[in-house]
Amino acid sequence: MEIMRLVVTGHVGAGKSTFIRSISEIEVVNTDCQATDKTALLKEKTTVAFDFGKLQFSPDMVLHLYGTPGHERFDFVWEMLINKAQAYILLVSANRPEEFSYARRIAAYMNQTVQIPMIIGLTHVDCPGAWSEENIAFALGYASKQTRPPIVTINPNQTASVAQAIIALVQHYMQSYLPTKIAV
Repeated sequence: MEIMRLVVTGHVGAGKSTFIRSISEIEVVNTDCQATDKTALLKEKTTVAFDFGKLQFSPDMVLHLYGTPGHERFDFVWEMLINKAQAYILLVSANRPEEFSYARRIAAYMNQTVQIPMIIGLTHVDCPGAWSEENIAFALGYASKQTRPPIVTINPNQTASVAQAIIALVQHYMQSYLPTKIAV
């Protein structure tokens, strides 16, 4: 059986833990602690190491889902998780433009560490002040549609929405990675 490791990353409050809880077939392993500093204004608890969930994707493939902490001070965990991943999704809250530059730094860090397929998942698109997909892509540094990763809209609270995002990520992985691997 093949194990595919997917990383779910993004800024604090983007929906990483909720994303994994919505789809995991096992009780999610998490490292949530009481939120402090400005994070406490957003939520009661925050991830300090990682979240882990599991999903049987097909009879031959199981997905291991790893959620990173959103705080930059835990970037050493990002490196540990991304180094063994096959693909990742960057979650971005569409209604929090003050976090876009940080999300851009996360993507840059991940892309400098490994060269694996990624997609962008927009959360909170139905909230007041949410930016459009096009404007967020531009803010994240993806001005050209031809060179930007796929962008999907996600409601991390809805299993079907999370499943669609995972399918999009796996398809992107297969389109990006497998033809190169076969050609070698």
